[in-house]
Amino acid sequence: MKIALTGASGFVGTRLLEQWRLGGTHEAVPVVRSYGSLAVMARFELPWAVCDILDPAALAKAFQGCDAVVHAAIGDPAQIVGMAESVYRAAEAARVRRVVVLSSASVHGQAPPEGTDENTPLHERHAMVYNTAKVRAEAALRRLSATGSVEVVLLRPSVVYGPRSRWIADAARQLLDGSACLIGDGGAICNGIYVDNLVHAIERALTVPQASGEAFLVGDAEHVTWHDFYRTLADALGVSMETVRSIEPPVFRRPLKERVGDWTALPATQKLLPFVPGKWKRLTKLLLANWQEPPAENAWTLPAERPSCAVTEEMTLLQQCRWRLPIRKARALLGYAPPVSFAEGMRRSIGWLAFAGYPVIPR
Repeated sequence: MKIALTGASGFVGTRLLEQWRLGGTHEAVPVVRSYGSLAVMARFELPWAVCDILDPAALAKAFQGCDAVVHAAIGDPAQIVGMAESVYRAAEAARVRRVVVLSSASVHGQAPPEGTDENTPLHERHAMVYNTAKVRAEAALRRLSATGSVEVVLLRPSVVYGPRSRWIADAARQLLDGSACLIGDGGAICNGIYVDNLVHAIERALTVPQASGEAFLVGDAEHVTWHDFYRTLADALGVSMETVRSIEPPVFRRPLKERVGDWTALPATQKLLPFVPGKWKRLTKLLLANWQEPPAENAWTLPAERPSCAVTEEMTLLQQCRWRLPIRKARALLGYAPPVSFAEGMRRSIGWLAFAGYPVIPR
């Protein structure tokens, strides 16, 4: 099968290319935004394409002759929605049969309510704009595919880890520099998926006929907590878990620009905007462009001899998750069966840390 791959230079994209090229399973066409991105895949002789992913006409040329597209490109919230629409229109113009889209479990939030599954209605009231953008991208794809000729399959992974991933590298760095923290005792659920398990899900989504039009939550087979995740890395690095601080969840306030952006993106607001005088719009844009947010207080700043906790809004929400996202639909309909266990995935990730120069203790 000939498959175009957007986001080919990213973490998941490079692993897909390695699997397809070295395994000889598919003919890959990497699609990237710039020539600089080709450095990552330069060891393979591939029919790459460089184009603007927001340009459907240019993208359609890159997709010519392909049987399917895997859309794994990332971007800011505005680009996430724009790329989804562009990829679909380009695939339709190139007469591609199916598009497999890497959406995200964050369409349900980083800490979804108990009982959440693929049938849970999506909403746009998320604390993080990334989540809302993913919801809107999925909505755009469903709208286009309802009348279009291209099949769409949506995959919703959460924390994708493995060699070269930010989740592994960031956690290792934090453990080593003393900035690692856990919300409470770290007993919240880590809805992780090892990258090769995601590759397996993508392979199934490309070929299973009944997957068309469906969304699938995908993850590892095991029940894993954030304490489990950090402890595995800490043991490999010779770091005591006693150095990992337990904190209460900090409160994050979203910037004014983001809040205004969300409000203006609402359908009801869009209907009203044409009636707003142009000078008011220009004045509002000018004020927002020059607005300076007051510096946020860091309640977790400690004395200089010890770094402050490396805690982000995303990680704060993830570490409050009490619901293990189910993968039963992917098992039943896709035939998804995670081939790599959590223990093996972490063993491979730690092997990469050693290769990259981290002080891993030899076993």
